[in-house]
Amino acid sequence: MKQESGIKAGFITGIPIVIGYFPVAMAFGLLAKTVNISLLDTCLFSLIVFAGASQFMALDLIKAGIATGDIVLATFLLNLRHLMMSASLAVRFKKINKGWLPFIAFGITDESFSVASLKSGKLSVPFLLALQGIAYCAWVSGTFAGYLVGTALPAAVQNSLGIGLYAMFTAILVPEIKKSSNVLCLAVISGMIYATSDYFQLLPAGWSLIVSIIAASVAGLFVLKDEIEEGQV
Repeated sequence: MKQESGIKAGFITGIPIVIGYFPVAMAFGLLAKTVNISLLDTCLFSLIVFAGASQFMALDLIKAGIATGDIVLATFLLNLRHLMMSASLAVRFKKINKGWLPFIAFGITDESFSVASLKSGKLSVPFLLALQGIAYCAWVSGTFAGYLVGTALPAAVQNSLGIGLYAMFTAILVPEIKKSSNVLCLAVISGMIYATSDYFQLLPAGWSLIVSIIAASVAGLFVLKDEIEEGQV
């Protein structure tokens, strides 16, 4: 059966992503308000960055008083995987107008990449842009709604929303741990490196997290590569 690959199909395929993104984006908006970031800056955060895990991490670093340069570097390292995702999708778009590539690259997230990668048959630009566009709108509108809702909540409830940060990372990590115990090992190793460095103050503030990300990424290159190769046999 021929699969639809136009704008309408992209919107329909993206609905599950919208359902998942909107409440998480609301949590981000709520948390941004507790860190005393303005509504405009919070919305620009989602409009320009559009990377959930990185945005939550940046909030935590801002709250800890980490320098702007260190936050930018940590965000870059955390999003480095998107470079590989872009390269993977670019292989399926060899004969399109190259002007679309920056828009496609900007809209790549873990979820939209997974959906696009698993789609069989020809992957069209309208389908992918619609898929990414509806996810982007859900993320930005959810951020805006979350911030506004936060203004109506009691201060005690707003202060308790910090747990959302850890819930977000847990929601990202647990599904991957179910697929591979090596992911759990990498998470534990990176956590131990960060805790040790931070407790003994071995590195300047902010660099403990960056070093932990680099160490876990290097270890993952060897551990997960072997796992993928075994799965392809």
